[in-house]
Amino acid sequence: MIDKLDKEILNEMNKNARLSFRDLAKILGVSVATISHRVKKMENLGIIKGYIPLLDQKKVGYDFTAIIEISIEKGRLSNVEKKLAEFDNALGVYDITGLYDALVVARFKDRDHLNDFIKKIQKFEFVQKTYTSIVLEVVKEDIRIKFNQRS
Repeated sequence: MIDKLDKEILNEMNKNARLSFRDLAKILGVSVATISHRVKKMENLGIIKGYIPLLDQKKVGYDFTAIIEISIEKGRLSNVEKKLAEFDNALGVYDITGLYDALVVARFKDRDHLNDFIKKIQKFEFVQKTYTSIVLEVVKEDIRIKFNQRS
């Protein structure tokens, strides 16, 4: 679906999504029209879903990241996950294998907000059990996909 030039464009945009098409063209040695066409094509195909700033969570007041595993009554997974996905502080909601059925990664301003969140989801219909881990230190966190020669 995407070729080598598309991957190169995406790699550069991952470094700095604010680069102009002119700057991208200069870096990659192609025309501005080529960059414009390729980026618009990837936007239309849904490969590029949007552009967001990468924020420092602590500097914007979110001191806690939690990983919450949830056991859900059989056949009710999507019902619960849809409710979980509505929370703004939920960064990701995932179906998983193993002892639990779903996993939520979420950020919180403080321990009280985390506590309130967990109590809310424990009251959800069909939630059987939760298991929460608090992230002590973020060693790496990067949602960008980086393309190399082999990908």
